[in-house]
Amino acid sequence: MKKSRLLTLSLITLTLHLHAADTRKPNLIVILTDDHGYADLSCQGQESDVKTPNLDRLATEGVRFTDGYVSAPQCCPSRAGLLTGRNQNRFGFICNGYGPLPLSEKTIADRLGGAGYATGMVGKWHLDPNHSDKNFLEKQNIKDGKIPPVLNKRFHPQSRGFQETFCGQLKSYSATYDLQGNRFDKPTEIKTTGDRLDTQSEAALRFIDLHHEKPFFLYLAYFGPHVPLASSKKYLDRFPGPMPERRRYALSMLSAIDDGVGNIMKKLEQHGIDDNTLIFFIGDNGAPLKLTMPDTPIGAPGAEWDGSKNTPLNGEKGMLAEGGIRVPFLARWKGTIPGGQVCRTPVTSLDVAASACAMAGLARPETLDGHDLLPLLAQAKPLAERTLFWRFWEQTAVREGDWKLLSIGSRKSYLFNLAQDREEKRDQSAEHPEIVARLTQKATAWATELTPAGLPSSKGNSQESAFYQHFFGLALSPGFATKKNPLKETNKTKEIK
Repeated sequence: MKKSRLLTLSLITLTLHLHAADTRKPNLIVILTDDHGYADLSCQGQESDVKTPNLDRLATEGVRFTDGYVSAPQCCPSRAGLLTGRNQNRFGFICNGYGPLPLSEKTIADRLGGAGYATGMVGKWHLDPNHSDKNFLEKQNIKDGKIPPVLNKRFHPQSRGFQETFCGQLKSYSATYDLQGNRFDKPTEIKTTGDRLDTQSEAALRFIDLHHEKPFFLYLAYFGPHVPLASSKKYLDRFPGPMPERRRYALSMLSAIDDGVGNIMKKLEQHGIDDNTLIFFIGDNGAPLKLTMPDTPIGAPGAEWDGSKNTPLNGEKGMLAEGGIRVPFLARWKGTIPGGQVCRTPVTSLDVAASACAMAGLARPETLDGHDLLPLLAQAKPLAERTLFWRFWEQTAVREGDWKLLSIGSRKSYLFNLAQDREEKRDQSAEHPEIVARLTQKATAWATELTPAGLPSSKGNSQESAFYQHFFGLALSPGFATKKNPLKETNKTKEIK
């Protein structure tokens, strides 16, 4: 009888344990690359020199989005949109220099942390205040550009829902743990050596080691292939032969990121949580080509081409052309999302927050702009019809189905059919004025909800003039001085970061 009772109790315990394992909330990993052009995944089939076998595997075991977008063609606003799930124009984060991320905005980490998740952030943050945030500095009555540490701390990831951090870009990190897995009572400065991307990958692995026994959300924001370009012999040796040196460094840095993603997938397998983890991999904006992809010496000062490419798309970082906002975009959840999918439905980084809430069993907040992608990915249920909007500098873009309206203030509007012309080479605005009118009306209505409200009305700034002259043949603004590279002059005062 005793043996029988013990056996019964053991079976009950085992059943409860298995049930608990089956019902554990899924993990979420969001991996963001920096200035990573659309072409630079080998699974995109655009450039033969790029080698990303682990990211190709992630795509093969999940979904590759051909029409994956971010909400802005620039670092800070793009990250603000991704992490809040709201178009950053709604809260005035219109471009770099209009930060920091307002304290009134909830992040994915805020939402998932409240649902019992361990939350961690590794790498580049770029949503805290800095000397270029003039509006913020004026409101705080800061005249020397020096932000008090106590004030600055309120905007760091530790105060935005992230319980664990390994936050930094190069060799110095504000961390709650070290690369050996030792934890600290409060964020501590950690100095590192070696390849910065390897460091960020290692920090992500340690976070998983520390928190694999409960649901977790990891935001891994690699600082690459953004300038300053830097890599190690291990990766540079993978790309021998003649090529622009800046291209070699970009490919090497992307190879380091690819190795890191491969090690993350191995780590998930080791802990037995590979099939309970949703991974998104997204670029933060298009590659900065600097018009002609000049192969300036590595280490040259200022903003330069980072070696990445946007092939076959037109335009670059800073533009609402496809080359500025269409990015590498992958998702994988083994056992839940069928592998081998190539999805041509337009999706956006704003969808990540809504998908995260659904994954965690949270109701979708009405304030979110994105859609839950899980029914589309797991069950092939079409997304509800929607119109995508962008506003950046003096540019506006609208995508509805295959049609995209691209406007530069009051100066010029283009209409493209992206199903036929993703390179944006054939303007059809004259042939379809009714579509131009409809999309303009939609954009005008959407812009009333933004801060500040309204669509751009000027003819564009000097950088936009250079961009649209080079990529679209649009006549330069009166008085704009042409140079071999007209962006060189403007980088001194308004560098695209």
